[in-house]
Amino acid sequence: MGVGAYRPRRIVDNEEACRLIDSSDDWVRSRTGIVTRRWADPDETLGVMAEQAALKAVASAGLGPADITCVIAATFTHLKQTPAIATEIAHRIDAEGAAAFDVSAGCAGFVHGVVLAADSVRGRGGHVLVVGVERMTDLLNLRDRSTACIFGDGAGAVVIGPAETPGIGPAVWGADGSQADAIEQSVPWDALRDGAGEHDFPHLRQEGQRVFRWAAYEMAEVAQRALDAAGVTASDVDVFVPHQANVRIIDTIARRVGLPESTVVAKDIVTAGNTSGASVPLALDAVLSSGQARSGDLALLVGYGAGLCYAATVAVLP
Repeated sequence: MGVGAYRPRRIVDNEEACRLIDSSDDWVRSRTGIVTRRWADPDETLGVMAEQAALKAVASAGLGPADITCVIAATFTHLKQTPAIATEIAHRIDAEGAAAFDVSAGCAGFVHGVVLAADSVRGRGGHVLVVGVERMTDLLNLRDRSTACIFGDGAGAVVIGPAETPGIGPAVWGADGSQADAIEQSVPWDALRDGAGEHDFPHLRQEGQRVFRWAAYEMAEVAQRALDAAGVTASDVDVFVPHQANVRIIDTIARRVGLPESTVVAKDIVTAGNTSGASVPLALDAVLSSGQARSGDLALLVGYGAGLCYAATVAVLP
């Protein structure tokens, strides 16, 4: 029913992102497609960014905070094990009495949230706010070449509510836990307690080539299954909004699914970097606010990431 976004003030180019690693602007552009990303300032906390995106989404839906019955936050960069950041978001926007909980599925978290929200509305009614929010810089090792120049911060949100005709198709989701070590936190939190200073602060690490191969080929099959489940074909898709991990992965999936040239392919990664759980809603906001996509367009949403988790669905844009 509505979409909103918040992008941190600070714009970081490749030269700055690569200052502590053996890389360059040309390398980053050619391998990932990233030109800039946003890194949050200290005052741009998860709660602040999520609040701003959420309020825009609620207003875009033509609703008020009191109409929100549930808040789902997709994030893995909330540095408190408890309480869930969703409870803070609900409080910040004055959604009093709304249920609130977090989803931890890495970069696939937001699409998981959309699926859960759609099921909730079908079964319980109400209006569900889904927020993807990440401060990736809190878990970055700026000396790690596999991650330092890739990730950015930000928040995106959508409101999902009742409709006379279905606007969100069946979900295709799953996980391959045998590859869980492809993207992971460097050490568990208890290592800091038990290691007595032996470990650096936990950071995100990944095996880039391994993830690339898995995502580029396996996610094309997942996307096709989502189209089949919705009863549509690639030629019916107006907008493709995948997780913004890598431009080459995005192009490979689009090609393997057989999306026509007329399909708008979101590439927010070029200026936002990989914002993990926030990447799909940020990319969705970008194509809508720029006029590339319009209300009523049919969009294919695909999320994938740590776990290795994935989720895909077809949705009508608000």
